[in-house]
Amino acid sequence: MTQVEPRPAARHRPGGHRAAHVDADRWPDVAAVPRASWPVRAVTQAVLERALRRLPLRMRFPDGTTLGLGGPLVEVRNPEAFHARIGTRGLIGFGESYMAGEWDAPDLVGALTVLAAHAADLIPPRLQRLRGLWAQRQPLTQRNTPDGSRSNISRHYDLSNDLFALFLDETLTYSSAVFRGFPADWSLLAAAQHRKIDRLLDLAGVGEGARLLEIGTGWGELALRAAARGAYVTSLTLSREQRDLALDRVRAAGHADRVSIELCDYREARGTYDAIVSVEMIEAVGAEFWPVYFRTLDERLAPGGRAALQAITMPHERMLASRDTHTWIQKYIFPGGLVPSTQAIEQTVHEHTGLDMAARDGFGAHYAETLRLWRERFTDRADEVAALGFDETFRRLWTFYLAYSEAGFRSGYLDVQHYLFTKERSAR
Repeated sequence: MTQVEPRPAARHRPGGHRAAHVDADRWPDVAAVPRASWPVRAVTQAVLERALRRLPLRMRFPDGTTLGLGGPLVEVRNPEAFHARIGTRGLIGFGESYMAGEWDAPDLVGALTVLAAHAADLIPPRLQRLRGLWAQRQPLTQRNTPDGSRSNISRHYDLSNDLFALFLDETLTYSSAVFRGFPADWSLLAAAQHRKIDRLLDLAGVGEGARLLEIGTGWGELALRAAARGAYVTSLTLSREQRDLALDRVRAAGHADRVSIELCDYREARGTYDAIVSVEMIEAVGAEFWPVYFRTLDERLAPGGRAALQAITMPHERMLASRDTHTWIQKYIFPGGLVPSTQAIEQTVHEHTGLDMAARDGFGAHYAETLRLWRERFTDRADEVAALGFDETFRRLWTFYLAYSEAGFRSGYLDVQHYLFTKERSAR
């Protein structure tokens, strides 16, 4: 199987020096430290020092200087590069500096949790008001048009089925589980994923003979459990790698007569269904296309039908502040992605569909536990990740991604919701 590693969309001019151990062809923006003038570095250092005076965090530099009120430790190994990256690229530079090994943390999740909990006030208000001048904008090439969505999805989900299999449980479910209690144990993850799937199928009323549309196949576990209930499933995906493996799993389970998996954009869906389920798909849609996505649910749902969604959410004011900004997670993990707020979801549904919101339930702590288990598994199997052809920079990238996401849920900056939307029956 050919392995594909993500490449940044554009190559930047080399800076003052290079991270010699980083492959410059695969990771040009990590290998090259951007040029930053002394004033930029000085302002960046001053902003960091100001923030650290109020944070329960310790940041230690090579000369022994330590800043912060105490708490999780951040070891800065290369202050010049660290300040240059943050000063020129903001949070993208912060993540790239970690990828380059210019800083590290014994408790990475703990350090990132402190930063996530204070995300709204890390930057002084006067600089926040000038965000449009210094923050990078989302590239037009990552718009979630039908063609753009195919490219964006492929860059993450077509990396390698073997890679995902190394840190996911045997259900190959890549979304939050629902546990019975904490702390969770790896041996319980598969059952917790089934509990989540069954909860969604119950919300949507999926049973014998139901016609179910699934938007976002993953590797097929939800479709398999729906088929086992006697439902007829049409599942849509844009990932060729996922579709191939999901089809193999459907055939192996003997459900080929009940499950159809189509390489198809949600905007191309046809027909009507008794139920729709979509798990963590809304985050890949983009704000521009949220009305289209929810109108598709409305149009594809038969009168009296039910749609169950699992959606990651963030605070509305933070979503508004960052929705046009290009982030590290968009550059390296989910191009074109945007986490909505509950307010944005509910307002879009109200303004653009005839659906009624019947239920909403948040369970962010369960996602933090799910991510912890994935991160620990990924770390434990680092040698096997390397054997698949993924280099050290990729492994640091994914370690940071999993820790960064876990920290978002542990801090409360992120949440995850189960939504139920219903459609009125036609008047007789």
